[in-house]
Amino acid sequence: MLYRIAADTVLVLHLAFILFVLFGGLLVAWKRGFLALHLPAVAWGVFVELSGRFCPLTGVENALRGLAGEAGYEAGFIEHHLLPLIYPAWLSIPVQYALAAVVVVVNVSIYGALLWRRRRRSDAGR
Repeated sequence: MLYRIAADTVLVLHLAFILFVLFGGLLVAWKRGFLALHLPAVAWGVFVELSGRFCPLTGVENALRGLAGEAGYEAGFIEHHLLPLIYPAWLSIPVQYALAAVVVVVNVSIYGALLWRRRRRSDAGR
C-alpha cells in the first residue's frame, strides 16, 4: 500500500514538474527567484523530449509500482486521469520533437512578454 501511494505521489510530482516546465515562466513573472529553477527545468524538459530519454521520475515510479506488486496501472483516479497526460499511447519521436518545440515557444513567449513589459516600464520611467 505504501509503495502504491509513493508511486502515485511520484506521478503527481511528475505532472507538476511538466506543468512547471511549460508554465513556470508565469511564476518568474510573479517572483524572479523562480528563474534559477525554471531555466534548468526547461533545459531538462527539452533535452528529455529531443533525446528520447525517459525522465528519471518514470523509473522511480515504475520501480515503486513493481515493489507494490503491480504489473501495470490499475483503474484508480490517479492512473485514469493523470497517466494519459504524462504517458499518452500516441507518443512517438516526432510528437516528442513537437512537444519540445511547444515548450520552447511557450517559454520564449512568456519570457519575451516579461522582457517587453520590463523594457516598457524602464522606458516610461525615463
